[in-house]
Amino acid sequence: MPYLQSNIPQFKCWVRREYTCNHLRYHGEFLHAMAIAVTTMPNRSLSFQVIFTGCENDDTDDPNVHGGAMWARMPITALMADIPVEEWPEPMDTYNAQPWDCSSRTHSVYVLDRATPCPWIAKIDGEFYPAKYYFTVDYTDNEIADDPAQHKQSHVMELLDAGKWTGNIVALPNNRVRVTHPAWFETGEGAPDFRPSQHIHYSKSDLDYTLDVNQVFDNMYSGEPDDEI
Repeated sequence: MPYLQSNIPQFKCWVRREYTCNHLRYHGEFLHAMAIAVTTMPNRSLSFQVIFTGCENDDTDDPNVHGGAMWARMPITALMADIPVEEWPEPMDTYNAQPWDCSSRTHSVYVLDRATPCPWIAKIDGEFYPAKYYFTVDYTDNEIADDPAQHKQSHVMELLDAGKWTGNIVALPNNRVRVTHPAWFETGEGAPDFRPSQHIHYSKSDLDYTLDVNQVFDNMYSGEPDDEI
């Protein structure tokens, strides 16, 4: 299982340029890039390895000084999707872009194929917005990550039709999203009556089972004479 950094389904994006200059200048400016990997560190938001393309200067006389340059651990709040917008989206507070920080350096990255065709619904700051799902980051090998009551996945997605936040990249857990797919099911309304599980399920938790040798070894050969096995 990957530790610290993983390749991801790459996506084109725009990077808030102030993040490349210690937030001292370039506010409101953007650099084009490709996000190619993700980093997870406890008590921090997701961050990304990006390769700058320099294509923001394609239609200008300015020299391309950024193409091919890389940046490690670019925070999720620095990124917006490579989509046409009338105005650049406003920056998001980290607690809105990713309400739960990464819980471990040990993680996996995967795409929930059956949940990708249709938009998701994302709940952010009390409002619901459509979103385009990219991929999921899941965590383990940590007391919090492996606690069934505390475990959180990070579903990485792009906000659609979200007003001032349209295009921003976010990472939300299951209790902040809902999948839609009208061909498979009707999207529910209201809050499900869910509660985090406080239990860990494993076969040896039942003492009657572990003390019953016949039940433990009740395999397909049980009861057969030794010379017939």
